[in-house]
Amino acid sequence: MTPVAFTLHNALTDWQRGPFPLVTVGVLLALAYFYLQGIWALAARGRTWPARRTIPFLGGLAAIDLAIQSPIATFTSTYFQAHVIQHLLLMVVAPPLLALGAPSTLLLQAANRKTKLRWLAILRSRPFAVLTHPVPVWFLYFGAMFAFFMTSLINIAMHDMAIMDVFNVTFLLGGTLYWWPMVGLDPIVHWKMGYGARMANLLIGAAPETFLGVAILGQSRPIASMYSLASTHAGGAMLWISVELSSIAGFVPVFFQWMHSEERTAARADARTSRATPLTPSEDTSEHVRQPAQRDRACANPGQLTGWEATWLARTGSIPAFAQEGTRAVVTASQVRGDADDIDATLETP
Repeated sequence: MTPVAFTLHNALTDWQRGPFPLVTVGVLLALAYFYLQGIWALAARGRTWPARRTIPFLGGLAAIDLAIQSPIATFTSTYFQAHVIQHLLLMVVAPPLLALGAPSTLLLQAANRKTKLRWLAILRSRPFAVLTHPVPVWFLYFGAMFAFFMTSLINIAMHDMAIMDVFNVTFLLGGTLYWWPMVGLDPIVHWKMGYGARMANLLIGAAPETFLGVAILGQSRPIASMYSLASTHAGGAMLWISVELSSIAGFVPVFFQWMHSEERTAARADARTSRATPLTPSEDTSEHVRQPAQRDRACANPGQLTGWEATWLARTGSIPAFAQEGTRAVVTASQVRGDADDIDATLETP
């Protein structure tokens, strides 16, 4: 890469136009389109997708573009600080934002049955289980960083941008696999982490990244031939500080998810208690549970029950009914327990 001086003009205009950056932009635009198409598909069924998921996902795509195509990528040829910023965008900023967008959940809710079954087959597959195991993920996330920054690989990669492109994709993949279970919005078949384990993972993971930043800060020679020693030290300090800040920031979504989970658990417990309480004739349950007489008629005419009604009747002896204007809510057992985010929830017109 040709050295580029840091000027305001270059910082605003010197975007990458090579094959890899342009392909990256095309892929990011395609991902944004399919994500929005899924939202539109849900809207056509009368359902909404929360903006608190859409905005982070689109922000994650923008972070990838900044890392690969923007002047940040251009300045990596001269300043190690820019290289650290690129690294942070790909491993610490974009992956958690993409995970907060819950793209897998959106796919399972919006896609047709054939696509849904194919994606579920991937999620449940043995290769995917191995790839998402905590040990390979830690090796990919932390091992790749140490191998790249603490050996001559960074110098080799910066002299051959094809190798650098491979490393950038590896960094993004490692960050995605690391942050996906940490955020925990999408369905994860294997190695699902509890909230305590997520916080512990954040604390433990901060240690090797901090050590890496301190090691770079203490080097006695430039980390690569195109960087100065002052730039190397500045980049190491930036990495050290950013790791501390990202660890604190990572606690925010985990904490709020934990609180929300506790609220949902309490709501499910209240719902179970309500179902266990015998109903009196004066109680109006028309909007929640069919009256015994209605249930008896339904049992006498099982052909009138839908599949989920028959299953739920057999399990609990009652059938939740949710009246809506012009629609019938077809819900799963987990939704009746209070889990509004169940991936199989659909609205069907009678």
